[in-house]
Amino acid sequence: MTRMIDPGVRIGHVHLKVADLDRALAFYRDVLGFEVTQRYGAQGVFLSAGGYHHHVALNTWQSRGGGRPEPETTGLFHAAILYPTRATLADALRRLRDANYPLTGASDHGVSEALYLDDPDGNGVELYWDRPDTEWPRDSAGNLAMVTLPLDLAGLLRDAPPA
Repeated sequence: MTRMIDPGVRIGHVHLKVADLDRALAFYRDVLGFEVTQRYGAQGVFLSAGGYHHHVALNTWQSRGGGRPEPETTGLFHAAILYPTRATLADALRRLRDANYPLTGASDHGVSEALYLDDPDGNGVELYWDRPDTEWPRDSAGNLAMVTLPLDLAGLLRDAPPA
């Protein structure tokens, strides 16, 4: 029998190889709103929300000037960034709209609502918020019954805090 991991374990950060540090920084800092916590010259930067040491790290150590990954290859599908409330996710959508940054998808999964996009290097990014677990859809046996339905983007934007 496999012993399960401690339930307190969390994914702490994502560290991405990028082709152009300034271009990636313009997306993660200027569009999404992460703050720079530490810079490693022209080759790396750590970013966070709320003063944590870093949630996202970007570097060009092995990838400066590199191309986007091919669609039919292995690698990162997406990094998921968890927003604390529906309103903060709505604010993220407004930031993307204000920057004319395209979405690749938007879904209501029953347990969460999610926006999907690619960063400038082709890395998949999911921006989402979790509904309270008491609202998660379940089957008759009590198991999770997640879905993938279209997300009402206009309705989400109505929940955005004032700009």
